[in-house]
Amino acid sequence: MKRILIADDHPVVRQGLKKIIAETDRFEVIAEAGTGPEVLNAVRENDLDVVLLDLSMPGASGLDVLKQVRSEKPNLPVLILSVHSEEQYAVRALKTGASGYLSKSSATDELITALDTVTEGRKFITPTLSEKLVFHLQSS
Repeated sequence: MKRILIADDHPVVRQGLKKIIAETDRFEVIAEAGTGPEVLNAVRENDLDVVLLDLSMPGASGLDVLKQVRSEKPNLPVLILSVHSEEQYAVRALKTGASGYLSKSSATDELITALDTVTEGRKFITPTLSEKLVFHLQSS
């Protein structure tokens, strides 16, 4: 089973994510965090296969937390799950080292697909984000 850290400042969101993840036989939530510092402590203290990280948490911005996780555990996949639209943050998150970006409005099966993808060492992007990345690359 792949070991997951769920990082979101809303307990009800963490509980919902745990229920979704529990329905699979491939993942196990072994840690939770509600603030940036809690995320970093959990990353340091647990043997994780993936971090599911919200961008908006108290204590530090999600992008700052992502940078810190990347510096301490460069091979640990981090999947961003955010209320913010892809247009606002996805490219920045991927440039900062995220393994993927998913909106909280996504379907539950898309979340599981994203977790499968990033734990296999690949990047996860939605078709919409793929188009935006191509546009971004062409305009660079």
